[in-house]
Amino acid sequence: MKKMILIAGPCVIESKDLVFNVAEALSDLNSHEKIDFYFKSSFDKANRTSIESFRGPGLQKGLEILAQVKEKFKMKILTDIHESNQAEPVSRVANVLQIPAFLCRQTDLLVAAAKTKSKINIKKGQFLNPADIKYSIKKILQTRGESNEGYEAAKKCGVFVAERGSSFGYGNLVVDMRSLLIMREFAPVIFDATHSVQMPGMLGGKSGGKSEFIEPLARAAAAVGVDGFFFETHINPCEALCDASNQLTPKRLKECVDTLFKIADCV
Repeated sequence: MKKMILIAGPCVIESKDLVFNVAEALSDLNSHEKIDFYFKSSFDKANRTSIESFRGPGLQKGLEILAQVKEKFKMKILTDIHESNQAEPVSRVANVLQIPAFLCRQTDLLVAAAKTKSKINIKKGQFLNPADIKYSIKKILQTRGESNEGYEAAKKCGVFVAERGSSFGYGNLVVDMRSLLIMREFAPVIFDATHSVQMPGMLGGKSGGKSEFIEPLARAAAAVGVDGFFFETHINPCEALCDASNQLTPKRLKECVDTLFKIADCV
């Protein structure tokens, strides 16, 4: 049985208590027989708009907390890396290394991630032609000694890509659903529903967003056909220190996932 990949968790590690509360709330999704679940939270948001913005606890403390989530809740872990020297230490904890959208073409970062045993999720840059993601994927495949290309080769090498919208003028993103099909020629595709509704820089030094569009866009992606979904999830999104406008509560997430299963079954 093919499982739906589901990546969920708070945007950034605000505290151990928050991370544990979200993990506890998502435990039933982790044990769901139709879901391949990954808990996501960032130890450092190195690409925040403003230098005053909260970034997280840093590498060492952040990995300690994620390792405890992995042990206590038996969850697989996904987290971002921003520099090539982070790949190896982070891979000791994280099952998946995530390449941030702004760094999706950064060769040294991709190669360093590929030299670990972790899976890799490349977030397609807001600026990138969907077809050009194949070149980022190829950097990983070749580093891992894979001579073939395409969906099956990427799946074999533990590589998937995430769609998170494309820049549409200033302060807005749009999702071209054709990109899901285009990128799926090269690798399994994750639809990043929460970042796709982000409005960069629209709150005076930080990003805004329209969370009411998260579920409709996710439903559309399910109808097109993807391998999984990414939802940033917070106990109280309006109090989140990062992406407060774009996160779901665990309750909204679970309701959305139920609907996505129904759509996937129809498709």
